[in-house]
Amino acid sequence: MNLALARSHDKPQNRDLDTLVVKLDHYIRRSERLALINQLHGRLASAIDVPSMIEAFSVWLMPLFEHNLLAYDNPARGRSHLFCSCHGPKRNAVTALAKSVFSSLSHENHEKFREDRDYQISLWPLAGPGGSGNLLLLHQKEKIDPGEAQLMDEALSVLHEPLRRALDYEDLFDQARKDALTGLSNRRVFEDRIHPLMDSALRHGYPLSLASMDLDGFKQINDTLGHAEGDAVLRRVAGTLGLLIRGCDLLVRMGGDEFMLVLPDTTLQDARKLAVRLRKAVSDLDVKSAHGERLGISIGLARWEKALTLEQWLERADASLYRAKAAGRKQIADRSGGGQVFADSPRGCNGS
Repeated sequence: MNLALARSHDKPQNRDLDTLVVKLDHYIRRSERLALINQLHGRLASAIDVPSMIEAFSVWLMPLFEHNLLAYDNPARGRSHLFCSCHGPKRNAVTALAKSVFSSLSHENHEKFREDRDYQISLWPLAGPGGSGNLLLLHQKEKIDPGEAQLMDEALSVLHEPLRRALDYEDLFDQARKDALTGLSNRRVFEDRIHPLMDSALRHGYPLSLASMDLDGFKQINDTLGHAEGDAVLRRVAGTLGLLIRGCDLLVRMGGDEFMLVLPDTTLQDARKLAVRLRKAVSDLDVKSAHGERLGISIGLARWEKALTLEQWLERADASLYRAKAAGRKQIADRSGGGQVFADSPRGCNGS
């Protein structure tokens, strides 16, 4: 009887102990979860732009959930980046799959989790002002279980604010490097890129040419038609010039109606041929002032040589531009002579 009584007293104690163990286990797991989230905060705090943000998130996630690719896409803000742990053909395959999923989002309703032939696809929409977009995870393990999904939801709530900050940073960075009127690169970009282009030409032995360009008749258009029309003309000229150059060329608005064009892997002879096309394209815009003056462009060319400093090279291009202006404007000139017209010819781009 006493033993039975003792056992009856033990049962509540055992139940209390079991409850305590469950609570302790919960607190331990919650503490571990908080430690993981704090680690994520630390990684994201040192990331500035979107690529480093996505890489930091992927590196944090990998020990917890092995994946082949993590990608972010935000078409509204023109931002997209992926971080892939694969190489070779496998990398090409997962990259193509991610792009295919993103491209179909505008006209398909995707489930949050689905399966491709070789990969599991997990997709999370990121809503919120400035931070919208989609995060995509490709992995070969089994589907994400409820516990992992909960961890991802917590992690994404942490990612949202730093990602918005990264998007804002990149917008400001782009604005600082783009001409506000025409959208072309500005003088800052020219100063950043010109020395690496010169170093590359020296290292590989490629020719490098420079075109200094100035509009003719623009002041009359501005004065007679107004600054709003002048701004519109500058945007049209910038768009026209941009259509005729390669991706590896550097077209910059230096200020006012002055433009600079750096032509990697381009001889002076080929630069002359391109200049003919540029001059004709501006003339074909058929822009005239109120008094009938027609818009044109003068172009001064100079090739870079090993012994030239950047300042000397720029001086040669400016001197050629001066000769083109002096020859009657709307002309093309280089160090070999005054205003000349040359035949058209296509150009290549080494490495493009």
